[in-house]
Amino acid sequence: MVDAGGGNGILAQIERAEIPFGQIRHMFLTHAHTDHILGAVWMVRKIASMMISETYYGRFTIYCHREAAHILKEICRLTLAGKFLRLLDSKILIQEVEDGEKREMSGFTVRFFDIQSTKARQFGFRADWQDGISLACLGDEPYNSVCRAYVEGADWLMCEAFCLYGMRDIFQPYEKHHSTALDAGNLAEKLRVKNLVLYHTEDTDLANRKRQYTKEAELIFSGNVFVPDDLEVLKL
Repeated sequence: MVDAGGGNGILAQIERAEIPFGQIRHMFLTHAHTDHILGAVWMVRKIASMMISETYYGRFTIYCHREAAHILKEICRLTLAGKFLRLLDSKILIQEVEDGEKREMSGFTVRFFDIQSTKARQFGFRADWQDGISLACLGDEPYNSVCRAYVEGADWLMCEAFCLYGMRDIFQPYEKHHSTALDAGNLAEKLRVKNLVLYHTEDTDLANRKRQYTKEAELIFSGNVFVPDDLEVLKL
């Protein structure tokens, strides 16, 4: 699981997606902005409650960089009941990861990397499965060339696209440290990825978003473009 949104809505979304909480073993937090990290507190509370009632078995591990780990622990300390907090560091682990660090998980390897954010510190990751499939995530800011080794040639690339290039004067993506669907398509083509997933977009025209963003990215990118709707499933 990657990031958790800004509140308890993540719990309902997981239920709507029909994903059993007991099957979620690992979470990665890209950074500590509220719209990414607050839902993690609710995940800790939910899974801790399940552990207490003996409906969740094993450990739940959250990976993030040092600053995000500190903030998450502090929010948990200030908001969660003692019965939940007692499970931290024993059954619920908040693991700090460093730039370039590699972790082995169930059936795949994850390498974490600092995206060199100009705002709050933020990490991306590359996951490589045993069957050879690879997926890279750049977080929610534009690509920095220092991350090239982690991203180039990936089968799947998750890339933020805040708006269409033609609407940049309205949404001002560059001023907000974001990019456009056209920028993402250009990046994916240069990095020789096979499949491009666009996310973290503005939401003023959801009915036409998939068609419009796909069309713009395909002006440059020769691979497959995906602009998933809420709860849409993509098969890697």
